[in-house]
Amino acid sequence: MSLRARVSLLVMVTVGVTITCAAIASYTVIRSEVTSHVDDGLVQRASLAAETTLATPQEMETPDASRSLILTGLKATLVSADGSTYNPPTVPEVINNQLARVDPSLPVSSCEIQIAQQGQGTCFRTVNTGDGLFRTVAVPVPLERGVALVIGTSMVSTESTLHALGLVTFLVGLAGIAIAGTAGFAIGRAALRPVERLTVAAEYIARTGDLRRIEVTGSDELARLTTSFNTMLAALARSQDYQRRLVADAGHELRTPLTSIRTNLDLVAQAMAEPDNPRLSADDRTELMNDVRAQMEELSVLISDLVELSRDEHPAHAVETVDFGEIVERAVERVQRRAPSLTYDVQLNPWYLQGEPATLERAVTNLLDNAAKWSPPGGTVTVTLEDGGLQVADQGPGIAEEDMEHVFERFYRSPEARTMPGSGLGLAIVRQVAENHGGRVAVARAPDGGALLGVWLPGLPEPPKAHPVEPVQSAAPPQLTASPPETQGPAQAQLTAPPDALGDPAGSARTASRTDAL
Repeated sequence: MSLRARVSLLVMVTVGVTITCAAIASYTVIRSEVTSHVDDGLVQRASLAAETTLATPQEMETPDASRSLILTGLKATLVSADGSTYNPPTVPEVINNQLARVDPSLPVSSCEIQIAQQGQGTCFRTVNTGDGLFRTVAVPVPLERGVALVIGTSMVSTESTLHALGLVTFLVGLAGIAIAGTAGFAIGRAALRPVERLTVAAEYIARTGDLRRIEVTGSDELARLTTSFNTMLAALARSQDYQRRLVADAGHELRTPLTSIRTNLDLVAQAMAEPDNPRLSADDRTELMNDVRAQMEELSVLISDLVELSRDEHPAHAVETVDFGEIVERAVERVQRRAPSLTYDVQLNPWYLQGEPATLERAVTNLLDNAAKWSPPGGTVTVTLEDGGLQVADQGPGIAEEDMEHVFERFYRSPEARTMPGSGLGLAIVRQVAENHGGRVAVARAPDGGALLGVWLPGLPEPPKAHPVEPVQSAAPPQLTASPPETQGPAQAQLTAPPDALGDPAGSARTASRTDAL
């Protein structure tokens, strides 16, 4: 059964049960009121008749009493305390132009006998006589001790009215149920129209891949559902665009090393086919092999960076409480082994956060490798960690204005960096790791003209005591600003609050740096 049919059925059943209960209740109340009205009138008649001569045994058994009762449409009987009855005689009467004998007496029961015995109270009954249903009441006779007068009135017209009322109520109930079913179908159709639009849109997207936005009408829950669906479509479109650009950029970057490797291998193959060819000396062949090896290493680094970027997800596995300061120390030691000619000025304050140690160390290493690559021989790389803000400053040539908006983009390399080895993905990985851990990245100029790159990650200055504590986001992540040389040295900087976050909320590159040469 479809949802629309279930809604229609639910409305029909609900309204039908409500109408049925209301009809039964109203019919019961009306019947009770009508019966009560008949009883009140009957008691008044019986009380008046009990004070007349009709309430004596001698008078009750005369034909005159029978004719009086027939004229008033009543029946009557006297009953004594010992159960004896005094009934009016049967008399002939013309009914519908026909002569018939009419019996104006009533049957009695223990209830009427008890009234005669007690001499007080009333007794109501509905009895079925040969002339139809009669409503009877028994009252004590004041003039005759131990005698009760039983008077009854016909209920034929009353029952006919009640039957007509019941039939009308039943028909109204059926009409109400039919109207409720029609209304339920209309309500279900109108209420589920936005859901139907979403269903059609989802089927259209699955069939064509077109992620166009769905029009939102109103402000109810279904409108919120449509808005959420549009948000999902926008996120899916961004993901698809990200994948397309990543594949396109990766294909472009992979083409250069693969072409170089293929050319060099062709030359090596020619040299092996003609070992005595004087055009390729042994030194030239060695240089070709070294070039192929270097290209293979560069290709391996590029593929590794692409795999890292393709994850593009928040840390979900191997998340633990880590000491960010220790991660920075390990990264500094690793980079120092690769670039021993540089001096590393390291100032670290404790900072603990929830994250993946491997990806965090990869990001810090990329920052340090970038600084080491651009620092002159004998230069100083300044590393500072304070309140979750990691700053890496070098003494290189600095940041070009035209590169400020693109430094953390994938594969972007300035003209100066294109002559140096690297894939252009190092700082993009830094930004991705920072954002996946709830942080931000930023770039500024160092006081002496070098580049100053910063990463801010949410966390705590002290390790959690018992249970892991989620990193606490400050109201506004600090912004990277250079400090005066006399307070922190020629290349140091600090993260100070509360200007805007490190980068815009979407993590876009409202940051700048010298081109990533990693």
